[in-house]
Order: sequence, then C-alpha cells, then structure tokens
Amino acid sequence: MIFYRRGQIIIGIILLLLAFLNGCSQNTLVMVTPGFFTPTPTPFQPLEPTKITQHYVMPTATASTDDTVRGLTPTPSLTPLSKPTLNSGNMTENVDLTFWMDESVPLKLRSEVEITSDIQIAGKKESANLILSATKARNGISKWVFVLAAPFPTVEDGVELEAVKNTWLGREGGIPEPILMSQITLNALSVILGEPAEGAVRVVSESDLLDIAWAERSLYAILPFEALEPRWKVLRVDEKSPLDKDFNIDAYPLTVRYRLVENQDSIGNLVTEGKMVKINVPLTNRDAEKMTTVVMTGVTALVRATGAKMEQNGMGYPARDILPWLKEADILHISNEVSFAKDCPPADPYQRNLIFCSRPEYIELLDLIGVDVIELSGNHLLDWGPDAFLWTLDLYDERGWKYYAGGHNEREAREPLKITHHGNHLAFIGCNVVGPPNDWASDTRPGSANCLDYGWIHETVTDLAESGYLPIVTLQHNEFYSLTVTPAQKQDFPPLALAGAVIVSGSQAHYPNPFDFVDGRFIHYGLGNLFFDQMDHIIQPGIQREFIDRHVFYENRHISTEILTVYLEDFAKPRPMTEEERKAFLEEAFEASGW
Repeated sequence: MIFYRRGQIIIGIILLLLAFLNGCSQNTLVMVTPGFFTPTPTPFQPLEPTKITQHYVMPTATASTDDTVRGLTPTPSLTPLSKPTLNSGNMTENVDLTFWMDESVPLKLRSEVEITSDIQIAGKKESANLILSATKARNGISKWVFVLAAPFPTVEDGVELEAVKNTWLGREGGIPEPILMSQITLNALSVILGEPAEGAVRVVSESDLLDIAWAERSLYAILPFEALEPRWKVLRVDEKSPLDKDFNIDAYPLTVRYRLVENQDSIGNLVTEGKMVKINVPLTNRDAEKMTTVVMTGVTALVRATGAKMEQNGMGYPARDILPWLKEADILHISNEVSFAKDCPPADPYQRNLIFCSRPEYIELLDLIGVDVIELSGNHLLDWGPDAFLWTLDLYDERGWKYYAGGHNEREAREPLKITHHGNHLAFIGCNVVGPPNDWASDTRPGSANCLDYGWIHETVTDLAESGYLPIVTLQHNEFYSLTVTPAQKQDFPPLALAGAVIVSGSQAHYPNPFDFVDGRFIHYGLGNLFFDQMDHIIQPGIQREFIDRHVFYENRHISTEILTVYLEDFAKPRPMTEEERKAFLEEAFEASGW
C-alpha cells in the first residue's frame, strides 16, 4: 500500500457520457475510480425505492397486469461496491464519499439519480465531495428541457427568445410579466439567463402553476418538460418546440445542462484501491424514444365534388397542402365514412341523393398520407351494401391498416384497438350514436358499433384505463352547423372522460365544434371536415374551417394537444390557415368553449 501526505489530493475526476445506443435508456453512468472515471457498457438499471434515501422523491408507477402490455418488468438494483479509504500516516480508516444535489436540480432529475450504497447523501452542500448542479457549460452530463407555456386557450403560438430575455432582464419588448415558475426552475434558469429583474418572475409552487395561469389568463409560465399536461399550450421559442419530431435539444434555448463537480475542500485524501462506486444520472427528460404523436382528423368522404377533383387533378390532390402535417404523425387517424366499391360510378359533383360510395382508385389518397388507423363509426358505411363494406375491410387488411368502431360483426366493432408505441399504450374505441339502424353491426351483419347503450363503452374504457392503457374515444354523434355544443353532447362526452378516457373526440361534425376539459382530460366535440366537399356558399358560412388535433404522449401519459387549423378550398383541398384566419378562428372557438 502506498501512503500519501495529509492534505494532498490524489483523486481526479473526469466525466464521460455513455453513448446512447438503440434500446438503451438515456442515462450517464459515472464510475468513481482511483484517479479517473471509467465508462461502462452496462445499461441503466433503476434502483429499488428502498435504495433511495429520504433526500429523493420517488415517482409512483403502477405496472399493468394486462397480458398485452409487457416489457415493463422491474430491473435489479446496482451492486454495492467498497467504500473509499482515507490514509493518514500508517493508519487507514473508512471515509464516506458524499453526494449533494443543489437547488437547481428538478424533482424528476433528483428522483432518477441513482447511486451505490457506498455513496452517502451529504447533510449539507458544504460537506459533499461531489455536487450535481446546473452549469453554463455545453458539456453537461444531463440536458434538461424547460418549456414556455400558457393556458390552452391562448391564441399566440410562440415568441422570440429575445422577448423572453427582455422580460427576464426588465427591458421593453418582452412577453407578459411576471413569468410564473417554481423556485427550482428559477434557480436553474438563473444559471443560463442570469438573475431576473425585480418583478420579472413570480415564484409559485409547481402544483399551483396551472391553476394560477388559468385564473390569470394573460400570464405565461416556464416549467420542466415532464410537468406538461394537456391544459398547457406549449409555446415555440425561436420557432422551436420540444413537441416537434425534429427537436434539437442542443439548439433549444431553454435547455439547462447539469454536471458533477468536485468540492475540493471536502473531497480530502480519498483512495478507492481499484474499487468503483457508481452515480447514474439520466441524460435528459425529453427522450424521442418515449414520445408518440397521434394526429386525429374529422370527416373524410371521398365522394361528389371531392372525388371529381381527385379525378381531375390526381388522387393526391386533397392532401397537397397539408401532407407534411399528416405524414409526420406516428399514428395517423382518419374517419373514412364511405366504403369503397368495385362498381362505384365516377364521382358526380351534382349528386343529389346521399347514397355514397368511393371508387377503388381513391384509396391511393389514403396510401399517400400514410394512414395508420381507420375509424368506422360513419353513418354512410353501408350505403352501397354489406359486400362493399366487407371488401373495404379487405383493402384495409391488405395494407396493414388497423380499424375500430366498426367491423365484420358487433363483437369486432366494439373491440378496442390497442397500439403500443415507444412505451405508450393507446386504445382507440368508438361508436355510432345516430345510426341509421341498418348501419349498425349485429351478430350476423357488419357495420359500425352501436352506442345507444353507453354502458358497454363506459365499462370498457374504465377497464382499459385500469389496465394501463390510455383510452381515446371517438363518437359519431348528432350533426349540426354552428360552433356550439349541444345539450346531448354535454350529456354524452364528459362521462366518457370521467370513465377514464384521456381524449374524447367527435367524428360526426361537418362544422367545427368547441373544446372542453373534464378532470384534466381533453374533449373536442367535433373537428369539422377533412376531405369532404362542403363549402360556405352552399352549406353554411364557416364550414370550410377545419381542425386537425395533434396529440402528444410521453411515458404513457397524454401531455399535450396542438391544435392545427386548416381551410378547405376548391371543394377538396384543405390548406393551412393564414395567421389572421387562425387568430380569428381560435378566438371564436375559445369563446364558444366558455373560455
């Protein structure tokens, strides 16, 4: 054994990041060894709750018992390794390596840092050997994303970083002040933005943040990404949003980095004699491999003038201006209300009857946009008879498209469609309220699911939620032509949210309908048309306005809904609204929602 003079520091610390490989959790595993840190290929393995001291706040997780939701098995805790030793003269005694996380470390990051039993939590910062804290440096071992947000009924979509800085520093040209945030968020942002000007920030508890923001509707807030929920609207900063699929964490201005630093006054003469102790730090709170986007749309009916325009301009014509929005989705939902038929005649823009079919080649449009899920709650599915509907299901099956709310018989029509993507367990279920009766499936007849009796769907939604799924319920409800909510909708939609649905959406609406939240769950009473030929001058002013809802799921939670607004042109082709059109539409929709 080699002896060292008292006071001489013989341990050096180098921080290395593990490469994030396919299938590995994003964590940094720091190995404390004699004189250097050594990387390890061992994937992140969470400690059992009993291994975490009272300084940690452990998240609550409930494992699903459903046989179709697997892969969520617990992993063993890290193996404790030997303590470092302090050498003094010819005497050797055990010395604890102590660890501290300062006031800038968010609760989720704090709860997910894992250590071996050889490292103790320091009683105070000054007595710690190693400290985890926010840094201005670009080489932190953990990158934590903070989000600028406002209450959901906010028209503005984003701001420039300079405006945020102006408010922060007390200059003109800023965003509404004060900016709401928790004390931990203030501590973290102060590292990268500096100390805020007096009155620029209002500190509240994270649990009160949303209620205060909604009560004082004009205020913005900054919160960690993991605190998002659907009643927040995420605002872009310099056109960047953590909800984007192409999000660059290093280019995002509200990313805070954390690193481990030595406390030289406390670390003393530590020797590990070749033994290693481990500190496991999550790389980020925004992991693309844990995110799922679901884009939901309104009525599609490839008939009449829409079909004629497709024959004139090409099958992809209706999607020409919104294709990127549709293709971006991990799961694209289309409510196709009309069956394809082999003997369907050419589309007639002047067709007077309401007996619809789609020509077989029209399915090329659905191929183009990359549809994943077809809703079958529409009330025109059997216009051309059961054989056309069954042939349509064959076309969907051939393409690997999934469908729900309708099927070969009543049992299949009522069956939820379960999809697991990036660890998010989604369940689509829906039904037809309005008929006609010959559109409803039975034991011997195909068609849509009948929900005149809501008991079965309420029970199924509750069972799904208790099994760890996130139920998404869609209803073919009564149609009407104004931006309002009917008493019947108010009676039927909210109970489904209370039963456990995270989203309840109306698929019947040709005219767009308002929004609601029940118990924090998102309700959209109707999105309007997507691909259908109804125009203002023929039907009703305002019917050319359409919603597309982009829902974001993360770690098996619904965290956000982004409302996209489009305007139907040329009887067939929706386009993104102009800034002025969007502002007027959202203001009217939010007012109609009671906000």
